[in-house]
Amino acid sequence: MSGIVQIVHAIEGYDPDALHVEKARTAIRACLVPVAESERLPVREALGRVLAEDIVPAIDVPGHDNTAMDGYAVRFADLQSGDTVLAEIGAALAGKAFGGRVGSGQCVRVTTGAVMPAGADTVVVQEVVKAQGGKVTIPPGQKAGQHLRYAGEDLKKGEPVLMPGQLLRPAELGLIASLGIGEVRVRRKLRVAFFSTGDELVSIGAALKQGEVYDSNRYTLHGMLSRLGVEIHDLGVVRDDPAQLEAAFRKASERADAIITTGGVSVGEADFVKPMMAKLGEALFWRIAMRPGRPMAFGRIGHAFLFGLPGNPVAVMVTFYQFVREALMFLSGRTGDCALPMLKAAAAEPLRKVAGRTEYQRGILYRDGAEWKVKTTGQQGSGVLRSMSEANCFIVLEHERGRVAAGEPVQVQQFEGLA
Repeated sequence: MSGIVQIVHAIEGYDPDALHVEKARTAIRACLVPVAESERLPVREALGRVLAEDIVPAIDVPGHDNTAMDGYAVRFADLQSGDTVLAEIGAALAGKAFGGRVGSGQCVRVTTGAVMPAGADTVVVQEVVKAQGGKVTIPPGQKAGQHLRYAGEDLKKGEPVLMPGQLLRPAELGLIASLGIGEVRVRRKLRVAFFSTGDELVSIGAALKQGEVYDSNRYTLHGMLSRLGVEIHDLGVVRDDPAQLEAAFRKASERADAIITTGGVSVGEADFVKPMMAKLGEALFWRIAMRPGRPMAFGRIGHAFLFGLPGNPVAVMVTFYQFVREALMFLSGRTGDCALPMLKAAAAEPLRKVAGRTEYQRGILYRDGAEWKVKTTGQQGSGVLRSMSEANCFIVLEHERGRVAAGEPVQVQQFEGLA
């Protein structure tokens, strides 16, 4: 054994004929190597990309002490236990500083974001003061340093604020821009090639013959991959023909970092997909203790990692979200936990479940008063794609769990916000 096969077989408790979901995730993660190449992009073009450098401020943000509220800048030492009357000597606006210094018994009118006038150390909000004829009356109860933002309070010069591997969201773009940085280095986009296999599949636009079905898997895969921001290569439908399959795998491995196929990995299927995977690279064929999505292949052809998914539409989506999504994020250079978050809800109805496998039932999460509840979409067959369309979450029933009674807490993974 060598390569990924050796890595996976060394994992404690590894059993390809009854592989626990978490063991499968561990096995995949142990083999992955993120892309190393990077490129520089204008900040506005870097949304959704993975950072490839430290972002270290060359300036403090904010660059000076400034006011957090509209009001008056005062010296706290001047304030008395009762009302305090101060002389207003000028104004400081955002972008236009006060040129003098606040002395004893004086104050300066300020707006939010203005540079704090020299000599002042506290801001009193305008709503509580009385101003008339150049005199400002300050009520008691003020606190030293209130409504003041200090230089470097947000970002300090020389201290890294973003690290390689972070996903660049709108907040990160704004943070980088606040430092005056116009370009940023990011990992190159991950390249993903995919195709469907099977003589029964027909592309949209062609007339169906007896026994044929339209290929929906490439459309769901394209949608799921688009959310990840990867570079997509759709290689179409490949027939159960050794020459065509070999050509498709070779083409995919030459242009992509990851290959995803659907169909041809189930036990006993009469096709050439599994032997072709094994011929061209390293391939592991798993029967995962889960429903749907039990058969799955993982391996490597050339430099491309291979994910062989089942052919049933729901099983394709479940295995993608439970294994492939997180793997692609890691390959893209993402750091941290990329797993889908788990929430808890009460089962609104009894749920059928057999202990000894993890089940991903399609559910509808809804609010009932102050409580979150979840119910299934009904028929849970792995070929019923409608169940995914009607659902807004997976109901995740753990490996050891059996039948669930109404009212029991269950874990859910919401579809909205998936990336």
